[in-house]
Amino acid sequence: MKSSPLIFRLLALFTSLTLLTSCGPSTIPIEQGIPWELAEHRSRTISNLRYHFTLTIPEFRTETITAKSRISLDWNDPSNQALILDFLLPEQRVHSLSVNKRETDWQALNDHILIPAYLLQQGANEIELNFDAGDEAFNRRDDFMYALFVPDRAHFSLPLFDQPNLKARVTWEVSAPETWKVIANGPESIVTNGNGRSNYTFLETEPLPSYLFAVAAGIFEKETATVNGREFNMYHRETDADKVVRNRDEIFRLHAAALAWLEDYTRIDYPFQKFDFLLIPSFQYGGMEHPGGILYRQASIFLDETATQNQMLGRASLIAHETAHMWFGDLVTMNWFDDVWTKEVFANFMAAKIVNPSFPEVDHELRFLTAHHPSAYSVDRTAGANQIRQPLENLLFAGTLYGAIIYQKAPIVMRHLENRVGEELFRDGMREYLATYAYGNATWPDLIAILDKRSEQDLSAWSQVWVEQAGRPSITVTREDGDIVIRQSDPAGLGRVWPQTLNVQLGSIETKETLTIELGAEPQPLVGMADVAYVLPNASGVEYAGFVLDAASQEYLIANVNELETALLRGASWVSLWDQLLEGRLAPSVFLREALDTLAVEQDELVVARVLSYVSSVYWSYLSEAQRESWNADMENSLWSQVNSARSRSGRSSFYAAFRNLAMTPDGVARLQRLWSGTEEVAELPLSETDQIELAMGLAIRGSSRGVNNAETILSQQQARIKNPDRLARFKFLRDSLSADPAVRASFFESLKQESNRDREAWVLAGLRSIHHPLRARESLELIRPALNMLEEIQQTGDIFFPGRWLDTTLGGHGSISAADTVKDFLDETAELSPRLRLKVLQSADGLYRSARLVHGWDENQVGRSL
Repeated sequence: MKSSPLIFRLLALFTSLTLLTSCGPSTIPIEQGIPWELAEHRSRTISNLRYHFTLTIPEFRTETITAKSRISLDWNDPSNQALILDFLLPEQRVHSLSVNKRETDWQALNDHILIPAYLLQQGANEIELNFDAGDEAFNRRDDFMYALFVPDRAHFSLPLFDQPNLKARVTWEVSAPETWKVIANGPESIVTNGNGRSNYTFLETEPLPSYLFAVAAGIFEKETATVNGREFNMYHRETDADKVVRNRDEIFRLHAAALAWLEDYTRIDYPFQKFDFLLIPSFQYGGMEHPGGILYRQASIFLDETATQNQMLGRASLIAHETAHMWFGDLVTMNWFDDVWTKEVFANFMAAKIVNPSFPEVDHELRFLTAHHPSAYSVDRTAGANQIRQPLENLLFAGTLYGAIIYQKAPIVMRHLENRVGEELFRDGMREYLATYAYGNATWPDLIAILDKRSEQDLSAWSQVWVEQAGRPSITVTREDGDIVIRQSDPAGLGRVWPQTLNVQLGSIETKETLTIELGAEPQPLVGMADVAYVLPNASGVEYAGFVLDAASQEYLIANVNELETALLRGASWVSLWDQLLEGRLAPSVFLREALDTLAVEQDELVVARVLSYVSSVYWSYLSEAQRESWNADMENSLWSQVNSARSRSGRSSFYAAFRNLAMTPDGVARLQRLWSGTEEVAELPLSETDQIELAMGLAIRGSSRGVNNAETILSQQQARIKNPDRLARFKFLRDSLSADPAVRASFFESLKQESNRDREAWVLAGLRSIHHPLRARESLELIRPALNMLEEIQQTGDIFFPGRWLDTTLGGHGSISAADTVKDFLDETAELSPRLRLKVLQSADGLYRSARLVHGWDENQVGRSL
């Protein structure tokens, strides 16, 4: 059905309203996005859903992907309301539509296709469409493309019912250029070649939600391995053959190990037909759990030969996370995206268990602490903290639910739950949950009900504060009348109580003991112990709170942290000491001094990585420019001495990366230039192509003010060196963001206002990071407000993590009063900003606000704040 756009929309609106209002008072809303009421109505009235998509992908991305779909369903709607499909701009893209073999007219409204009820029959129906597929969720590049539909973007490219609780079987047929490979959810059934084209037909899948539908095509290399009797196929675009060979076997081994562990834990065999995965350069996320076609960011899987222990653990955890999703999220899917956290928490929670056998030398309790608590706290301590389980009225806003709370806090909370009910009971409950809801949908209350009937604990009450509400408790250590007293309070003043178990270590380096206490509403006194040197209330690393140490404990720990006997205790101490700094109870210079002293002797690589991260944060965010200058030489010497120490290769690599990030003295910058040019090398730590690119970019950002007077020459020479075409394309995109001319950098930012220039989000974020680097903060200050003004558009057009990362990269390099005022003025002047985006701004601005307060004395309540 075609007409002029204006006439079509007016006619469609009139006809649709007439059609819908004739249905009586139960008429469902037809808004943009997928409202909850619409999704619930469809889940009640539609069943036995199947899709068959046929795509013809042209060689050139400027040409349109033409497509057909056949949708089979059983329809049972006593109210006889219109059947509503979701599809972006259907009035422009749909060429024909037939119902039960009869071509018919249809209506378009708010990115939906409305099919009148009288065209349907109760029971089996078949709908066929010829249409142009939308590029919006197909991530098309010059010689490859991939679908990324999470959370509600499938209908950006295809006509369907885009909601998680209408699972369907899907069949893909794809025609692509003959040199391209094609990957989809199901196994290949038929492949034919001719006339410069390859034609693939894939087998029908098990039931899947639309956000997991997957198809990718392009020029990829393929690696195949059989491990434990199962075939794995890996597709990639890496041109460094040595890197592929170094990583290949370990990548396959980690996948096989994760599958074996999960099959044993769940007592359910791998629930899908094949196990392929695709490595995407500059992928938006770490990974995406499409059954039969997992997507990964290529750089996270193909590691350099100088990879650190943290990077190797990160890869193993990422693989375990995406593999765990095959059961948690794919086999059993949340009913609605308010429970999206359930799939992410179980993936991260299980991943922490899965990687243990592969790294027997690692303290995995410490790994759990360092992988979860710092990121979770970075949101939960802010004024923008959100609860784990968030209400959601429309999938249009589902992307705003993602962040550190569901990825990092939720696994900590799940660990608390497992500890409360017992590991065996928890595992058996999970098995029942998966078996009960296999290939279907479930809610968080469904799982709590299963565990509740097995446990004597009141898990619903526990869940109410830990899952349904935002924030963390404040747990304070005081010395009162000869006793140590530990109490919790609600920082929001709402009187909430977070029940949890604390393992409290107290004593001195020479003599100490650990006590276990249950902390609720009542303070817990440790009688007669006020003379101990220190009290550490988070000694197991699992406790979760804003811990307020008493003055004596803080002073003792900051002076003696590297003498604590276990790496876990040292890691837990550093996490708590960081909170003391952020709350203004510990001077940044004191923290930095002890951190550098610790790095000279600390041997545990997880602790080293955490402390190095804190050193970088203190240096860039919590020291004035004059203070940074005073620390430069000491810090560089400390780091460089460890680069050339007797540590392991991965340990030295961590210090080498930190040195490249922080070297600022004339000698240090000159060394960076020699390292980039190749006239100086570090034994056993060669720079990869990626390292060389990042080093060239870092030198350009330092610029003439740091003695780099040939920045453009360095960038041009680096560009000529790059062999990998994907890395070269990224570098060309970023060139203007690296310019020494602020006007050129501003022009780069201005170009991002055009949506097509933001389609490679990882590149955009790298550009923003360069523009807003602390060394350029004064010059980029004027770009903060325009970036904030774009936030709603970023949320509407970008993928799930883009709004938060857009804010992080815009604000992360700033710490001035002027920058803080700019953000606060934006919030004060935009009352119409959605509450969810307001929280995102407050989360990302927290570090900026703290830096402005601690370093510059900013008072956000001061009238007429100075710019």
